[in-house]
Amino acid sequence: MAPTGLLEVSLSSGLSCLDDEQVVSRARAGCPQATEFLLRKYKGFVESKARSYFLAGAEPEDVVQEGMIGLYKAIRDYQSDKLTHFRTFAELCITRQIITAVKSAIRLKHAPLNEYLSLQRSFGDNEDGCLMDIVADTRGNDPERILFERQFAQCMNGRALEDLSDLEYQVLQGYMDGKSYETMSYELGRPIKAIDNALQRAKRKAGQKLCELN
Repeated sequence: MAPTGLLEVSLSSGLSCLDDEQVVSRARAGCPQATEFLLRKYKGFVESKARSYFLAGAEPEDVVQEGMIGLYKAIRDYQSDKLTHFRTFAELCITRQIITAVKSAIRLKHAPLNEYLSLQRSFGDNEDGCLMDIVADTRGNDPERILFERQFAQCMNGRALEDLSDLEYQVLQGYMDGKSYETMSYELGRPIKAIDNALQRAKRKAGQKLCELN
């Protein structure tokens, strides 16, 4: 039986021969190596995108972490039948994640809009669209997605979640499912400020683990 390290290298080599859409298909089918392969492959792209944005009161690495979470969501939600290349979809999801962080900071801290870089600019090759024209939510509770969520945790070998408290884990899961602060506050019986604090801690811990992928 081949050592685990050699097996992982072999799998990565095999994945590098596939196009992104094929690798995503494997990731969504439950292959943790495919998920980690994409996270590693697109990490530099996320860092490049993150450098284009400034979020008052945050470190540059915080923006990268948000982008990595957006990349994970792109892998999770990509639908090949939409005739969109994965790279394009990933760019939108990464940007949407950063925009969400900006909007949350504005709403919670009541900061003036001019403290943040304008996001009303074109993206990719589409000069007629702007970054706020985000693709429709494709999440849904389909079995394939549930399997992928499970496999993602395995892909990270528990590293992204093992340090989270119960509240941080619950809030992060709600956040990934698109729940509002108000909804999570009601469901968990905690004030909105406590929800925000838990989410920031959880994203920092999970995002840091994602950023450690080399």
